[in-house]
Amino acid sequence: MKRTFRHDEYEFGFLIALGSSYRGAADVGECLSTAGRIKEGNAESWVTQWLATSERTHEVAESCAAEGHRVSARDAFLRAATYYSTALYLIDATKDVSRMLPTWQKHRACWDRFADLVEPPAERLSIPYEDTTLPGYFFKADRSGARRPLLIMNNGSDGPTSSMWGAGGAAALARGYNFMTFDGPGQQSALLLQNLGFRHDWENVITPVVDYLLRRPDVDEQRLAIIGVSQGGYWVPRALAFEHRIAAAVADPGVWDVGAQTWFKDLPKGMRKLLDSDEPKARAKFNRELAMVERFSKALRARLEFRMRPYRLPTAYDVFKAVLQYRLSGVVDRIACPMLITDPEGEQFWPGESQVLYDALRCPKTLIKFTAAEGAGSHCEPAAAGLREQRIFDWLDEALGLSS
Repeated sequence: MKRTFRHDEYEFGFLIALGSSYRGAADVGECLSTAGRIKEGNAESWVTQWLATSERTHEVAESCAAEGHRVSARDAFLRAATYYSTALYLIDATKDVSRMLPTWQKHRACWDRFADLVEPPAERLSIPYEDTTLPGYFFKADRSGARRPLLIMNNGSDGPTSSMWGAGGAAALARGYNFMTFDGPGQQSALLLQNLGFRHDWENVITPVVDYLLRRPDVDEQRLAIIGVSQGGYWVPRALAFEHRIAAAVADPGVWDVGAQTWFKDLPKGMRKLLDSDEPKARAKFNRELAMVERFSKALRARLEFRMRPYRLPTAYDVFKAVLQYRLSGVVDRIACPMLITDPEGEQFWPGESQVLYDALRCPKTLIKFTAAEGAGSHCEPAAAGLREQRIFDWLDEALGLSS
């Protein structure tokens, strides 16, 4: 495909927003006009222009709601939620990161208004989790209260909760499923409002979610499915190694080892060796050397800030040390339910890992490749939402014994 931006990071963020238009979470013209105002390589320009589009769309939504135009308000709130989250994509590379929380709060407010206006309205969930709760949303295919298959949408490391609508939620409703999504530790409100950090043992998140859902009379306990998006491609298989009440699962893409290519590939051998030690001197030296490298690269500093934030750990050494645990070796053979692994051409974060996970699985398994020639290359196939839905949900229907 012809590119809009030369910089890969900008192009990918733009394609995510543009692809959201397939399920009404963006508008093509709004995305193109915003992109046209952005100065290439200027993160402040990215944030400023997406915020301008966000605010304008948010005002439209509020005006429509005040005038009683429920459907128009619903649609505009969803688009505004997408644009606010798109603005946040590069905010760590600007000089004013203090805008993160208020911008996210506007994003969440728009998503909440959408959830209230969708038909039937979404149900807000408070899922018991350790000594607190996790926030979630339950969307119903209709008002009948009938027992239906349920799709759990498990987000990745930084995606907005609203993105789960276009990543599978709307498609599930169209096919007669109910669907739910939630903020797990390190994600969205659980991170920004509850200060909960990522954990590698995601079964301790999914099992409480399943416990909670199976108490509902509108959930078919024999047809519980889950899609893990982005880093969810690690978390979902990890959880399935221990949680066996889920009937079918998708990893988009498959992630065998979270850190191997995204954290450690370019880390100097000397610094990698420091992580093998728990000595205070090793910790201090690692943090000192990383800080020296960051001093010479604004882009690296922004990227590390963005990556480390969800772990809620005190130093870079602690984060890098924790990431070593985010791998599926030693547990993957415990997965029993059928799994679909997507394998997009040009996967930029975990290249080749879909195949590694597929080869290691001992359960019924399917690998689906997506190609650039189809417009479906890159991480999570951002520009090919329709093709992605067709392939994933045809597989899910068959795995669950459904027709749609």
